[in-house]
Amino acid sequence: MTAPANDVKGDATELPTHEVNLSDVAAEKVRSLLDQEGRDDLRLRIAVQPGGCSGLIYQLYFDERMLDGDHVREFDGVEVIVDKMSVPYLNGASIDFEDTISKQGFTIDNPSAGGSCACGDSFH
Repeated sequence: MTAPANDVKGDATELPTHEVNLSDVAAEKVRSLLDQEGRDDLRLRIAVQPGGCSGLIYQLYFDERMLDGDHVREFDGVEVIVDKMSVPYLNGASIDFEDTISKQGFTIDNPSAGGSCACGDSFH
C-alpha cells in the first residue's frame, strides 16, 4: 500500500510533481531517519546519475536544497524531490524499504528501466 501523495505548493506558485511513489514502510523509515538527524528542513531526494556497469545508478539522500526545476510530492509528511533531468527515468518508480534477515535497505522498482546489471546496482 502506498501513502497518499499530495501536491506540494510553494509560496507563490505550485511546484511540479513527479510520478515516483513511496510505500508506507519507506515513508516511516524516512521519518525515523529524519528524526534521528534532528532536522526538519531535510527532504528525500532521488536522482539518476551516470555510472555503474549498466550506465545509470540511483542516488537517494537527504537534501535541504530546492533546486530550479525540482519536482516534489509529499507522502504523509515526507517530501520526495526529483530533479527535472531524472523525472523521465523515474516515471512510475516505487520506493520501498526491506528489513529482513537477508536484506535491509531501500529498494526501487522502476518500470522505466530497460534492464539492470547482475549486481542490481545500476540500470539502463
